Amino acid sequence: MPRADFYLIDKPRFREQPLLLVCELAKRAFAANLPTLVLARDMAQAEALDDLLWAFDPDEYLPHQIAGMDDDEDDAPILIAAPDADVALRPLLVNLRDEPPQGAFDRVLEVVPADPAARGGSRERWKHYQSLGFELKKFDM
Repeated sequence: MPRADFYLIDKPRFREQPLLLVCELAKRAFAANLPTLVLARDMAQAEALDDLLWAFDPDEYLPHQIAGMDDDEDDAPILIAAPDADVALRPLLVNLRDEPPQGAFDRVLEVVPADPAARGGSRERWKHYQSLGFELKKFDM
C-alpha cells in the first residue's frame, strides 16, 4: 500500500529555514539507501536546497544534484527536480509543490508549513492521497 507522510514544521530551526527539514528527510532516506526525488516548487528553491545540502551536515556528504545539470543524474541518490525537469519518479518522493505528484511511487513525504494560513494545500493533498487509499501518517517536526 502506498504511503503519504506529512511532516508539520514546528521546531524553531525548521520554522526559520523550512528546507532544513527537507535536508533532514533526505539524510534519513540516504542512510536507509532509498533513492529520493525532491519535487521542488521552482528552480530557485531547487538551487537553494542544492546549496543547503552541501553545508547541511559537516560530517557527512549527501550526494545530490539538480535534474538536468549532468548526464549521470540517475546515479545521484538524492535528485532535486524543478517543475520543468523531465524525470522519472522514484519510489520515495519529497513533495514541495502545491499539487500532489502523479504516477507510481511507494511513498511521498509532504512538508507542511508552520503558518496555519499556508496549510490549505496540505489538507487538499491529504484528502487526495486518502481518496487513493494511501496509508497516511503525520509527524510534528
